[in-house]
Amino acid sequence: MADDIKLRVEGIEKSFPGVKALDRINFSVRKGTVHALCGENGAGKSTLMKIINGQYKPDAGQIYIDGKAVTIRNPIEASEYGIAMIPQELNYVPELTVEENLFLGKLPVNKFGGVDWKKVHNDAVKFIEEEKLPYGPKQKLKTLTVSDIQMLEIIKAVSNKAEVIIMDEPTSSITEREVASLFKKIEELKKQGVAIVYISHKMDEVFKIADDITVLRDGTVVSSDRAADIELDTVITRMVGRKMDSVYPKEKLELGDKIFEVKNFSEKNMFAKINFEARKGEIVGFAGLVGAGRTETMRAIFGLDHHDTGEVIIDGKKVDIKSPEDAIQNGLVMLAESRREDGIIPVRSVKENASLANLKRFIFGGFAHKVREKDDVTKVFQQMNVKTPTLDTPIASLSGGNQQKVLLARWILCEPKVMILDEPTRGIDVGAKFEIYKLMTDIVKQGKTIIMVSSEMPELIGMCDRIYVMSQGYITGCIERESFNQESIMRYAMKETKESEREEFVS
Repeated sequence: MADDIKLRVEGIEKSFPGVKALDRINFSVRKGTVHALCGENGAGKSTLMKIINGQYKPDAGQIYIDGKAVTIRNPIEASEYGIAMIPQELNYVPELTVEENLFLGKLPVNKFGGVDWKKVHNDAVKFIEEEKLPYGPKQKLKTLTVSDIQMLEIIKAVSNKAEVIIMDEPTSSITEREVASLFKKIEELKKQGVAIVYISHKMDEVFKIADDITVLRDGTVVSSDRAADIELDTVITRMVGRKMDSVYPKEKLELGDKIFEVKNFSEKNMFAKINFEARKGEIVGFAGLVGAGRTETMRAIFGLDHHDTGEVIIDGKKVDIKSPEDAIQNGLVMLAESRREDGIIPVRSVKENASLANLKRFIFGGFAHKVREKDDVTKVFQQMNVKTPTLDTPIASLSGGNQQKVLLARWILCEPKVMILDEPTRGIDVGAKFEIYKLMTDIVKQGKTIIMVSSEMPELIGMCDRIYVMSQGYITGCIERESFNQESIMRYAMKETKESEREEFVS
């Protein structure tokens, strides 16, 4: 019924130079429901949500709240209409405290016109106690984890009494326990009549929580259905515009000689006694729960962080890696977990981002060889099907999937022997994931080796030849492909280390 519709958009259009992002979009969200918005990166999901939140102005179309036409010129006006948005890329001020962040933009004022800091503190304490959060109101955001900050943003939106909450990939950086807490909070919000727009590439989440599902492709609405009336395979097919024969294009290859070995690698309070090896043409996975020490281990191996003891052996030669430059010179590269913090340079072009790690290849006599740089980047982009209007387009304007492919191109241009890929498909859609998996297959077919860190067990099982599992900073198991299953991985991931080992580990 029309009375049930909280938010409705009609005929929304939006164009950017060289591309039409949205074309006559019709979309509505019922009160007290979760409406999942699905689509590949670049389908127009975020653009539509930014229009609803007042960050973009539509070229045409109308927004309705409770059946009434409204004009939303900025996020402040959106907030006044009861709309809150939690973006995937969190924007926060690290030096602010938790309580300052909670009331940012809406600090209460006392009778003298100053900020009522007592109310700020008391209300923050109340929120923190109600949500059972493991930090205090005076802690600075820079001391919190990404998952802590993400949960804080969710609470902030809820505390603002929003009637429409847009959640863009809200579970991309939080633990399973926090996901369960989030879903419980969403159920409470639904009972209060709050309308929720839920954007996620995790299809299992979508079907667990959504009441309605709308699919966008190339800036148009492909379909809108009740979640109970549509199947997962149908949603994926509509998203990518084609039937995917296999989610994981893994090929059985003849593995070569051992090319990479790590021996007795340790760092106080982070990880200890790390021993593993990999062969040419092999994809070796690393599984584990949040905090297991996988990323910390890989960063230290690559020279980003310090390590106390241990050896790295590449192609039979012991190498001394004290910096990423040392690693790259020895044929080891690493795709970092966070695209935004450790990957892309947003204000630079896709060409500059791709060639950044290999500038020596394009400099002769102190001058950059622009033609060679352009030719080499163009060639690798064509091989990887990177979608960009031009090579001079700022990388920040590309979809997450294409940004990830540009970062992969950066490392492929270095012609490495071993590639560490830390969460290579985080925050990208199923179509882009499939392309990343195909690229991985092509890379190992060339005799290169991939070390893949992932929190998604299905992709580890689908793509790897062997999986090492970590818990509490130790490798607790190694599983061969023929023995892969989620239960055995979880057993190793939850395995307690021996008391004697733990004493040595933290000493």
